Amino acid sequence: MPYPYVLLSAAVSLDGFLDDTGPDRLLLSSPADFDRVDEVRASVDAILIGAGTIRADNPRLLVNSPERRATRTAAGRAEYPLKVTVTATGDLDPDAKFWHTGGEKTVYTTDEGLRRARALGIAADVVSLGADLDWRLLLEHLHDVRGVRRLMVEGGGTVHTQLLQQGLADELQLVLAPLFVGDPKAPRLFGPGGYQAGRLRLLETRRIEDVVLMRYEPTAPGTGGSAAAADRHWLRLACELAAECPPSRTAFSVGAVVVAADGTELARGHSREAGDPVVHAEEAALAKIPADDPRLAAATVYTSLEPCTHRASRPHPCAELVLRAGVRRVVTAWREPDTFVAAADGTGMLREAGVEVLVLGEYEGSAKAPNGHLLG
Repeated sequence: MPYPYVLLSAAVSLDGFLDDTGPDRLLLSSPADFDRVDEVRASVDAILIGAGTIRADNPRLLVNSPERRATRTAAGRAEYPLKVTVTATGDLDPDAKFWHTGGEKTVYTTDEGLRRARALGIAADVVSLGADLDWRLLLEHLHDVRGVRRLMVEGGGTVHTQLLQQGLADELQLVLAPLFVGDPKAPRLFGPGGYQAGRLRLLETRRIEDVVLMRYEPTAPGTGGSAAAADRHWLRLACELAAECPPSRTAFSVGAVVVAADGTELARGHSREAGDPVVHAEEAALAKIPADDPRLAAATVYTSLEPCTHRASRPHPCAELVLRAGVRRVVTAWREPDTFVAAADGTGMLREAGVEVLVLGEYEGSAKAPNGHLLG
């Protein structure tokens, strides 16, 4: 199911702490960075924090700039983004500023937490995710029911940790403040546990007065049948590559990227690449990787159209090439229509051979776009 774009936002000390243990909140950002955060808030559809952050900091979580609020309303949006919190127990303070400022609010909780939150008379829409908190269900509900396309997550550390460990964060905006906390009892940004492999990609660094903003995105593919945020990034790239194909009346325009388990891009390709009128995207990409590259066995192939099972121009269709390469995971945007081959089923062929295939239908429109002249 489609999820919102999930942006994690945090400020930390040089030694990795979100706060100290004093009675007042430790201000890590500079005035100019607080204004940047306000700008980001104004750009999103919803802002999420954990219930622990409400208890510890009692934030209002508003867009403070009147000009930015006016821009939102002029564009037909609510004056303030939807405010969202998450609690397993329903342990909430109905007098907190969170509930009595800004626009709409939503609480995501468990069956037990639902009963407690309603008994407290919390001024919000309260939604149960079942017996346990489920981040994927939460994101689906925000996307499908609340219409949230961009979600900003402002803490706390447990929430950030869970979203990163489950591969659900599309971007991390981290501000580094020039001070030390040094108290082992103070809250840290990230907790222990299993994170995705590999290095994150640095998107931007920016000096803002005496702090530094760093923006990162995950690159490591997901595992098994669950899509990670990085899967969506790589599939978008494959769809963009499809748009680079020379147009044809007799073949689809397709893009493909092969990515190692640690997020290293091994190769990319697109249909009719380098003047070859019959080369397919997966074929072009896989041909650039040595057949004995040990990373192929754990790699993921991203392709805007599912690998083909029949072709007249070459002896081996792309689904067979994927199997020959030893790849065991494929992520695609679009199942092949009957335009050129009746009942093509590259997904079925790969799954029968034990390959995990994910079809992320929310990208089907992007995959079809450069093929509109073939689809009528």
